[in-house]
Amino acid sequence: MSDQNQGDDGDIPMMQKLLDNPFLLLFIGVATPAVLYLGWGIMEIVMIPAR
Repeated sequence: MSDQNQGDDGDIPMMQKLLDNPFLLLFIGVATPAVLYLGWGIMEIVMIPAR
């Protein structure tokens, strides 16, 4: 057998390891809209004119 067919984790790129993790993808999928909507809400509150 060649060295590539042994299934060693040393040749898998770091980004592929991260993106193969379903819990990380779930966290990113929930956290990204939450942060965006939170930032949008804060901007809306700051833009309200003071009387």
